[in-house]
Formats: sequence, C-alpha cells, structure tokens
Amino acid sequence: MNNPFERDDIHYYALVNGEGQYSMWPTTIEVPEGWSVAHGPSDRQSCVEFIEHTWTDMRPKSLIDAMEGTTSSPPE
Repeated sequence: MNNPFERDDIHYYALVNGEGQYSMWPTTIEVPEGWSVAHGPSDRQSCVEFIEHTWTDMRPKSLIDAMEGTTSSPPE
C-alpha cells in the first residue's frame, strides 16, 4: 500500500489549524476536526509550494501572541 501523504498521482488540500500550523492532506481522507482547507484541492507540488510560501513562521499562534503580548483570532 502506498502512503497517501506522499503520492504524486492524487489531489491534496493544504490545511490550517487554529494555531496557524499547516498540513498537507489527501482529499480522499476526511479533513480532521479543528482543521480547515486553506488551499486546494490541487496537486501535491502546488500544496507544498502554498505551505512553503504561506507558513513562514513555524511558531504556534499562541506562542507568537504571548511573545508579542497580543491576542488574535485563528486564521479562516
């Protein structure tokens, strides 16, 4: 069985959670609770590029807020 997270012949979503963390997710698997679609469906490379371009700060949103002394809403 091929790993559905590393195939080039299926479509993916780029997901984001409330902490602003991203994940690539096969469209054949239900989006997990707490995550929403930020990009796609699209091919694997497009989702990888979207995540690399968008997720430039790997810190969770709650840590960023704590360090900056602010609060913010999760991304939509």
